[in-house]
Amino acid sequence: MNGKNPDYGKYHYSIKETVRYITECMALCAAVDYLFYKNPWIMLLMVPAPVLYLKWKKKQLIKERKRRLNYQFRDALNSMSVAVQAGYSVENAVSACVRDLEQLYAPGEDIVMEFRYIETQQRVSVPVEELFLDLGKRSKVEDIENFASVLYTAKRSGGDLGNVIQKVARMLGDKIDVKKEIEATLAAKKSEQMIMSLMPAGIILYLQLASPGFLDILYGNPFGICAMTVCLTVYGTAYWMGKRIVEIEV
Repeated sequence: MNGKNPDYGKYHYSIKETVRYITECMALCAAVDYLFYKNPWIMLLMVPAPVLYLKWKKKQLIKERKRRLNYQFRDALNSMSVAVQAGYSVENAVSACVRDLEQLYAPGEDIVMEFRYIETQQRVSVPVEELFLDLGKRSKVEDIENFASVLYTAKRSGGDLGNVIQKVARMLGDKIDVKKEIEATLAAKKSEQMIMSLMPAGIILYLQLASPGFLDILYGNPFGICAMTVCLTVYGTAYWMGKRIVEIEV
C-alpha cells in the first residue's frame, strides 16, 4: 500500500521549488552580508547556508502538509458520520465521502487522493480498517492514528461503528476548532513578532542610507567583524526564541 501513497514524514522538492528556495536563501545571505559585514568574502562562508535552509524549509513544509491533512480529515470524518447516520455501512460511507470531498477540494489534494485510494482498495477486498491504519502510519497525524485504532478495534470486536464514527468526528471537530481559535488569537502576536524581528535590520539599513559613513567603523576591520558577529548571533537567537514563543502545539 505504501508504494502508491506518500510518506508524509518526507518531502521531495521539485526543480522549481529548489531554485526558488535557494534563491531566497542567497538573497537572505546577501542581505546579512550587506547589513552586518559588507565583505564579499563572507559570502564564501555562507556556502553551506542553502543546504541548511532547504532542510529547515522541508520541515516547515512537512508540518504544514500534515496540518492541512488533519483539517481536511475532519471534513472527511464529518461526511462519513452523516453517511453512517443515513444507514450506510462504513465501506459505503467512504465512497459517499469521496464524492463530498471532490466537491470541497481540488482533485490533487491529499485527502481526496487518500480516500480515492481507500475506495479503490476496498473493491479488491482490503479491509477498510487496515487502510485507515496505513494512512495513520504514513501521515503520523495523531488524530488520524487515533481514529484508525478506534475503528480497527470496533471492527474486530463488533462494536457500534456508527456511534464510534460520530463520537470521534465530534471530538476531532472540537479539537480542531480549538486549534483554529488559538491560531487566530496568535495571528496578531505573530505579526508583532515579525515586525519586532525586522526592526533591528531596518534600523541598520536606515542608518546606512540616511547617514553614510556613520557605521563605517564597524566594517572592514577585526573589531567590527567581531562586534557585528555578536550582534548577528544575538539577533538570530532572539528571532528563534520569538518564533518558539508564538508557536503553540495543541
